[in-house]
Amino acid sequence: MKRTCIALAIASTAASSFAATEADVQNSFLPYKGGFPTVAGLAPGVVINKANVEQFKSAFDPGLFDMVKDGWMDIKVGKSSDFPQPKPYIEATRKNLNKAKLGPKNGDIEGYAAGRPFPEEPKESDPRAGEKLAWNFKYGVNYGDSGAIYPFYWRYRNAASGQIERTIKFEFHFLNFMHRTEQAPVPDITPNPSKIYRGTYAKVYEPQDLKNTQLLIQRFDDDQKLDDAYLYLGFQRRVRRLATGQTTDSFLGSDMMIEDFEGYNGRVSDMSWAYKGTRNILVPFFNHDEQKLTDEYKEADGYKFVDFHGKGNCMPNVTYQLRKTYVLEATPVNPNHPMSKKVLYLDAQTMYPGRVVIYDRKGQLWKNFTIGKSHPDHHLPKNKGSDVSLDDSFSQVDMQSMHCTTGQFKVHIDAKLNPPNLFSVQNMRGGD
Repeated sequence: MKRTCIALAIASTAASSFAATEADVQNSFLPYKGGFPTVAGLAPGVVINKANVEQFKSAFDPGLFDMVKDGWMDIKVGKSSDFPQPKPYIEATRKNLNKAKLGPKNGDIEGYAAGRPFPEEPKESDPRAGEKLAWNFKYGVNYGDSGAIYPFYWRYRNAASGQIERTIKFEFHFLNFMHRTEQAPVPDITPNPSKIYRGTYAKVYEPQDLKNTQLLIQRFDDDQKLDDAYLYLGFQRRVRRLATGQTTDSFLGSDMMIEDFEGYNGRVSDMSWAYKGTRNILVPFFNHDEQKLTDEYKEADGYKFVDFHGKGNCMPNVTYQLRKTYVLEATPVNPNHPMSKKVLYLDAQTMYPGRVVIYDRKGQLWKNFTIGKSHPDHHLPKNKGSDVSLDDSFSQVDMQSMHCTTGQFKVHIDAKLNPPNLFSVQNMRGGD
């Protein structure tokens, strides 16, 4: 243990020599100012299927490549585009440049205030580059300072037959209590005696047997402190605290673990992180209003959701862009974790993954996780100009059990929908 701490301290000292510059900030938030990446023959409108996928193998992560090669789905290529981040967040990055430092242990960070903590390009010579990317992800802009999803439809599907087994209608809410850059109050919501960094709250509306089931996750700014997580079961009418291990159980019978939310919903300290290089790959970033949308759900404002296609209708029917990604490998610290590793393909501009590949304890590919991202200017009118890339659809496919869970989002970047008291145990007990 002593040797490990000494090694991390030496690595931290070495890593501190990689000081970020204004050029690093520019490159981090404007990675395409010199043009978008290209692959021979890969152009907007091209359809990639099992007949021609080998030609474009370099543009795929291994999980998505296998699905196309095996005939699970075709992919239509869209035009690569800029997904700018909010200007106050970029300015906070500039203001706090080089203030954030890694501490002696994995999961320790010192001096972080706001913005992207480590905007410099990751270097393979930096032994803690993966950990820095994990912090960029944690302190990223997903939903901005606060956001809500309503309605949010999850469907459980038999991937072999396409049968829909269950549909669950949720609302989800997210709120940053600390390190805020846009929505008042800035930088922190007070009082906050427990120093909660971020709250996540979810509530079920349908079906009847799960109605009013609620989930609350309180993540602390101190990454070494275990999350507080609570579940309210409507039929029991009581709140119970979730044990740590329950975040890696199936959530409400789906293919998702609580830890899977948003690509990775856990502490930095729960994983060992390794930067595995930079790749230009196809990821589901797109303009919502240019996609094939379903008429199945009837929203009063006319909003239509992304549709699904492919084997079992398990995959979002959206276009994919060729984008710069950082390959980030997460290995659980807990040897009893159900997976051996998770590989996140972090988008270099937004620091959020459009693709995640999960491997079982034997090292075999277990789950393909796809998170579709829409540009906010092609979404609800209230989201225009927010510069918050919006989760728009998801697919978690268990390749071994031939089963999938799909999600269709209606995201609102609207502070009024996320009052701080929503993220409290008392709110969960408020009644049906």
